[in-house]
Parts: sequence; structure tokens; C-alpha cells
Amino acid sequence: MNFQPISPDFFQQPTIELARNLVGQYLVHQHAEGLMVVKIIETEAYMGPEDRAAHSYGNRRTKRTEIMFGEAGLVYTYQMHTHTLMNVVSGPPDKPQAVLLRAGEPIIGQELMGKFRGTTPMKNWTNGPGKLAKALDVRMSYYGHHWSKEPLFIAPGQRDIEIEIGPRVGIQNTGEAVHYPYRFSEKGHPMVSKYR
Repeated sequence: MNFQPISPDFFQQPTIELARNLVGQYLVHQHAEGLMVVKIIETEAYMGPEDRAAHSYGNRRTKRTEIMFGEAGLVYTYQMHTHTLMNVVSGPPDKPQAVLLRAGEPIIGQELMGKFRGTTPMKNWTNGPGKLAKALDVRMSYYGHHWSKEPLFIAPGQRDIEIEIGPRVGIQNTGEAVHYPYRFSEKGHPMVSKYR
């Protein structure tokens, strides 16, 4: 398979649509040690200033969230505990929205992913946002990179996927935002991070 970066125009769509349409695309890392590819199977949309679960709620502008105020398609990496999480900046400039890449299915480079994930069974390598970044060895240094540029990029993938829509997970204490149907996943896929 020949993976090429998706057009930057792909990211110029409303955040909810982008979150849905990212499911089935490929996440590619041309790592120094080899090529790794996963199919994106789960995402979550974060709608910015009006979304209490978003880092940019209330237009909060900090060193961490600054990139969210930039152009759609930029990489927003942040750390939670010891994990790096990967996001796609979305929405127009100064409308700080983003899509969290929540889970994926390993397609190419499983041996290398196994090295980065240790002895964990393969089905658990990429079934969560921190696990996904660790399996691909994506670090904070990609903050501000663009998802249409090598060596870390999104490539066109599979579109005939049945999508399941539901509430986001891991966002307790966010009031009504905990119930918003902003989570999109490939229906029935065994590597989706969490069902409820």
C-alpha cells in the first residue's frame, strides 16, 4: 500500500463532521526505525468555548491550548499523566476546537509497535488515546506540526464503515457535556477503547 498525506482541504470541515470522517482514515508515522500505520477507529469531538469538556472552554488560552486557536489540521499534542495524546485542530482560526484520536487498528509495523508497547497483548496496543500515541512513538515534539505533512500524517483510508455515535468517555465533572454525542467509532470493532 502506498500511503500519501491527505489534502489539507480535508480538515476544512465542521468539527463534528471531521470527527466522524476521520474514522476509517489511516494514521501514518514514518518513524526513524520503520513505517507504522494504524486505521483510525475512534475519535471524539471537542467543540471549544461552549464545550465544558474542551481544554479551550470559555476561550481559555494557555501555553498548552494556544495551538487550538490556529488553523485546522494542526497537531495538538498534550500530556495526561505519563501519556501523550494526539488531536487534530479543527474549526476556523480563533475558534479553538479539536478532535481527539482515541483508538486505532494496527495495519503496518506491528513489530515496532510491539517494541514500544512492551508485553501488552496486541489487542490492547492502540485501544486508547495514550496507548495509540505510545504504540506509534508520537511525542510532544509534534505539537504544531500539520497532519498533512510527513513524517506524521493522516492518509486517505476506508470509507464504507458503519459508525457508532455516543457520549465521550473520561470527562466526568463536565456537567451536561458528559452526555453530548460527540464520540464516533467503527461499530463492533474489538479495539474501540471503551463501550458503555
